[in-house]
Amino acid sequence: MDVEIRPIAETEVETFLGVIEAAFGEHLHAEDVERERKVLEAERCLAAFDGSEMVGGAHAASFALRVPGGEAPAAGVTGVGVKPTHRRRGVNTALMRRQLDDLHETGEPVAALHASEGGIYGRYGYGLATFQCAIDLDRAGSGFVRGQPPGHGRVHLLDRDEALAKLRPVYERATRDRPGSPRMDARWFDYRFDEAHHHGPDEPRRFFFAAHETAGEIDAYAVYRIRPEWPRGIPRHELLLEDLQATTPAAYADLWRYLLDIDLVGRVTSWNRPVDEPLLHLLAEPRRLGLTVKDGLWVRLVDLPTALQARRYAGEGAVTFEVRDSFCPWNEGRYLLEAGPEGASCRRGGAGGAPDLVCSATELGSAYLGGVSFRALHRAGLVREERPGALARADALFGWGPRPLVSVRVLMGAPRRRAERRDLAAAPRI
Repeated sequence: MDVEIRPIAETEVETFLGVIEAAFGEHLHAEDVERERKVLEAERCLAAFDGSEMVGGAHAASFALRVPGGEAPAAGVTGVGVKPTHRRRGVNTALMRRQLDDLHETGEPVAALHASEGGIYGRYGYGLATFQCAIDLDRAGSGFVRGQPPGHGRVHLLDRDEALAKLRPVYERATRDRPGSPRMDARWFDYRFDEAHHHGPDEPRRFFFAAHETAGEIDAYAVYRIRPEWPRGIPRHELLLEDLQATTPAAYADLWRYLLDIDLVGRVTSWNRPVDEPLLHLLAEPRRLGLTVKDGLWVRLVDLPTALQARRYAGEGAVTFEVRDSFCPWNEGRYLLEAGPEGASCRRGGAGGAPDLVCSATELGSAYLGGVSFRALHRAGLVREERPGALARADALFGWGPRPLVSVRVLMGAPRRRAERRDLAAAPRI
């Protein structure tokens, strides 16, 4: 169908938000509009119009995204949706076409998003780059391994205003080396912990902000809610952990011990923890963690050579890629990546003959943050090795620790946040 795609005007913000909420089966409330205006960039909101009716939209938020060894300018793609009346008519594809063209024109080399459904965005060149874990831990099985030294810090609770001022520097220090995490200013940090934004119909509204101090300096924090439950008159509250960041291993262990020792709590849950969560190694009974894994951040390399030059690499080496990219044809072709811990160059061309690896931009997006190996993609039939040893060489360059994670979920709207927490109780265990 013929639709017009254009940026919205400031006067159309409320209509735009209403369309996105309707696409997710939700209704827009007045407080939602004021909250979203804190961070929404109207000039980066694209809307689809069928005549005079707004029927879909997509928003790109401006971020500096942590990548291995540094940062890259990135578009945090969010608020993507089409009214149920206009699904399956190419509206979403038209929005993605215009958005990626705009990003290419403005020079943002990377786009990233969380997908409401995993099958949507691969056709636009987004690759699954990070995984997130949920935990569901019975406090009765939360003892630490023998020999874990007692902590020397202290934990105290802050009110929200004090917490926002004091905890953001901790977030910045704790996520500096974690690929996939966005750098956040005070505006985004306030939005991140807007209590109404995260409140569902069956959830407590208020956060607790716990700060861990060592020698008078805050070096870790946890943000959580407690849902009271009294089955048969016995306290078995659920502690819902929203975020935990720590700058030292000792502070990390201390803070988890604090959470697991809170009186009246019978169950601790969280829906966005890293796959390399150290708590697995702290617990004497790691099976009790109730760990589940699902897809996290999807990454799209909009300007392939610029994106590859923005990150650092684990070793010295060179790989020639033959890249297919039908949705962003400016990326098509052969590239020689010469990379190392101090930087990289990526240019078109390379040695004659066969390339080292053949793949699409989707697979390069998956591998970009260092959390997905080329060998895994090869085993899935998605990357072809043309020269023996190329897979091992590419993995030695791209691999990174710690594993990538979007440690705060600012790159999606409220409906997805609520759905994530509803899914936690029903998720299968591994």
